[in-house]
Amino acid sequence: MRPGRSRPPSLSVKRATGYAGRSTIIAMTESSDSAVPAFWNQRYACGETPWTLHAIPATLRSFVKRTRARGRVLIPGCGTDHQVLRFFQSAGFEVTAIDFSTVAVAQIKEALGNFDGKIIHGDFCKFDFPSQFDLIYERTFVCALHPRRWPQYAKRAAQLLRPRGKLVGVFFYGTEPDPPPYPLSKTGAAEIFGKYFRLARDVKVSDSVAMFAGMERWQEWQLRSGATQKRIEGR
Repeated sequence: MRPGRSRPPSLSVKRATGYAGRSTIIAMTESSDSAVPAFWNQRYACGETPWTLHAIPATLRSFVKRTRARGRVLIPGCGTDHQVLRFFQSAGFEVTAIDFSTVAVAQIKEALGNFDGKIIHGDFCKFDFPSQFDLIYERTFVCALHPRRWPQYAKRAAQLLRPRGKLVGVFFYGTEPDPPPYPLSKTGAAEIFGKYFRLARDVKVSDSVAMFAGMERWQEWQLRSGATQKRIEGR
């Protein structure tokens, strides 16, 4: 998960982990704003990451199995999800991952050890990537962004994809009375992503972690051939 605007962090940790009765509550006094790296550094350092699946989503396995072409994949807000990076690499993809948490980047590099892909400490929306990608993989990044940043995310994804590229992954839908995480709606997603992408596949996810159970969907957004450079650049 990545930045959005948070409520008081102790409430976030208790609700997300499901341990409402824990006697120990992490004191995160440095930052209660999830739009800044310090917020996430604290959680990774304390191991409070209930959004981590610790497995390869079945829908991702299915996608890779039926996808002949390989190429360059970008994983924004990668966190410590080293298994997914290894999976893409073993499937023949050239892997680039990015996260703005120094703690997450250090932890994932340590977990991966000798790894041929690129793991970047930086901001997805600002980092100057040297080339475009065939695929952008999403899981728990969009839902950590405040909805006001979703149009920026969609535009950035479109800019970073090659023609006929895809934005694919696990997206959080539903209702959330006290976000983050921030859930998408069907109409909202169509408005935000539909400007640049066409929804080519949409299936329910059955192997979510507890905090997302019943609220995740695997989606494949195909970059529109009509998404002209003029429109992507916002001129």
